Amino acid sequence: MPDDLALRLANRLAELRQVRNWSLDTLASHSGISRATLSRMENGSVSPTAENLGRLCAAYGLPMSRLLMMVEDSFVPKIPFERQGEWRDPETGFTRRSVSPPASGLSGEVLECHLPPGTTIAYDAPPRTGQEHHAIVLDGMLTLTVDNTPHDLSAGDCLRYHLAGPTKFETSPERGARYILVLI
Repeated sequence: MPDDLALRLANRLAELRQVRNWSLDTLASHSGISRATLSRMENGSVSPTAENLGRLCAAYGLPMSRLLMMVEDSFVPKIPFERQGEWRDPETGFTRRSVSPPASGLSGEVLECHLPPGTTIAYDAPPRTGQEHHAIVLDGMLTLTVDNTPHDLSAGDCLRYHLAGPTKFETSPERGARYILVLI
């Protein structure tokens, strides 16, 4: 890993911990990595091993690919449709297409999602507390519950919020929803 990439990774690891307001002791408890090793990784005096990166990603709820994309040198400005990765939940049929994936030097991420009729997806806790979200319904109807407050949204509606607690995305048995989710 080149020196500037190693330094960017060290800085990003420190930022991830600080955003959560975790002490090194708290992260050590969540990751199983010693406080001293975490400190050395964050100040760039040692490079993390693949195992340690895996443990940190698990503690932060991040895929390793996303963490590494956050520290790459640059980003490609144009993302052609065929290069926008799509994931499908085999249980619910929920699809999530990464229209604008995370990249170094950019704060936002844009997802296009489709939630079939009669589907509920609930998240008990945010992956990153305080993250700004903008949900824009393109088609259909969606009930988006943020911190136990339900919001009924239809085509053209936008809900803006910061993640702090549980969220739930629900569609009626009659109609699904297609929506854009902007993460900042």
